[in-house]
Amino acid sequence: MSSARILLRTLTLAGVVLGLVVPAAAASAQPSVSELTQQINEESAELAKVVESYNRLREEAKATRAAAEKINSQLGPLEAELARAETEVGQIAITAYKSGGLSTASALLDGTSGSFVDRLGTLDHLARDRQQRLTSFTDTQLTYLAEQEKLQAALKKQDAQVKELADRKKQIEADIDELMAKREQAYGTATETGSSYTGPVPSVSGAAGTAVEFAYGAIGKPYVWAADGPNGYDCSGLTLAAWRAAGKSLPHNAAMQWDVVAKIDRGSLQPGDLVFYSNLNHVGLYVGSGKVIHAPTFGRAVELASVDMMTPYGYGRVR
Repeated sequence: MSSARILLRTLTLAGVVLGLVVPAAAASAQPSVSELTQQINEESAELAKVVESYNRLREEAKATRAAAEKINSQLGPLEAELARAETEVGQIAITAYKSGGLSTASALLDGTSGSFVDRLGTLDHLARDRQQRLTSFTDTQLTYLAEQEKLQAALKKQDAQVKELADRKKQIEADIDELMAKREQAYGTATETGSSYTGPVPSVSGAAGTAVEFAYGAIGKPYVWAADGPNGYDCSGLTLAAWRAAGKSLPHNAAMQWDVVAKIDRGSLQPGDLVFYSNLNHVGLYVGSGKVIHAPTFGRAVELASVDMMTPYGYGRVR
């Protein structure tokens, strides 16, 4: 075979090989920044739901524990009173036995039976009075014990749910690590470098003003899941902390915050009100001029944003 033909055949084979290799290389190409951004946004939204679910379970478990402690504190005095009643009844029984002397039949035949019958009647009255008290205490105790048993069952269930989420924590954190790796690949850094706010803070009177001022002071601090400060916040943790500074208590969960606020329409929005998003999976604090302060998501920092950064779900005023 001539040199020219060998060269031509080699080039032809090389072309075929290149034709096979190029599509494979294209198929394994790294995702673009826009593709990574879409993945980041989707995964962040799903993880945010998990965080809010975790927060809700913690709130429910806390409420159940408080209710159980209240029942326990009530049972202590009740049991002490019950013990005193039992002692009284025991003393009545002893007194009746000692006072009886002869059998009841003999006493009735005796000439002094009248005074003894009177004595028996008095003892019987006292005994019935004490027995009624004992029955009342017993019924009350049984009611509380039944309630305590119910609460303990609920507490056990809540603890199991919290443990389930705690057991999933490693997986959640692994998902966050993957998310952060994608952020670094897309943006060159996993987390934003937040800057504190240095502009003017609106002058708002009363408790709402305290909450607004607190929120401005949190700008630039990182999003930290399930956190309510002081070094980081998730969305409901930020609104909780802002209103806590103003002397108001809110649960650490966006949907539960929605349950406790007074519902208002958009036209009634005032600084300090809460704006809810994402089917109650996100919340921010309204600060006026069409702006909210919120803790966005993983890798980002607390920021000042438009009230329409997402489609609002609804609006609420802290009571």
